[in-house]
Amino acid sequence: MIGSRDSSHFAKLYQSNPDPWGFQTDPYELEKYRHSIEVLGEHQFAGGLEVGCSIGVLTRLLAPRCATLLALDIVDQPLQAAAKRCADQPWVRFQRMQVPNEWPDQSFDLIVLSEVLYFLSPEDIDRCARRTKDSLLSGGKALLVNWLGQSDDPCSGDQAADRFITSAAETLTVARQDRQPGYRLDLLTAC
Repeated sequence: MIGSRDSSHFAKLYQSNPDPWGFQTDPYELEKYRHSIEVLGEHQFAGGLEVGCSIGVLTRLLAPRCATLLALDIVDQPLQAAAKRCADQPWVRFQRMQVPNEWPDQSFDLIVLSEVLYFLSPEDIDRCARRTKDSLLSGGKALLVNWLGQSDDPCSGDQAADRFITSAAETLTVARQDRQPGYRLDLLTAC
């Protein structure tokens, strides 16, 4: 079984390309981000957490919906680009953390895990689900977005989402599920 991807895996990707997934230009990415924001509705969040923010394209879109937003990534290079992209949004903070081994010591009413879960081993997905449950306020939302293509990552997008949902089932309920060409989106609500 493949373990979770570590920081060296991502550091190599960013060394060869500052935007390795085409977050700024790929129509798939842009549509996925539009849809992700749309499913959150008109709700304003007191405190948001984005795990795996990369270069901050989605972060910038989430920021107007949150009074405070903490964006995490596992390597420094994309965090620097994200901070620059969001420099005019002072309520957005960035921090390097390796989730789920590290996790912020605060509560949130929005946690976004967009295209990160399948980089984790099944056991780390369980730990991430527990950490999400423990830090999500009652009535808060957890947004999972997972790519459905083939890869050599520890889990497929479906496996990652299903594992997380099962691990979190005692306190997080599925409010919405959408399958789109190339990805699935799951919106969970804390009981």
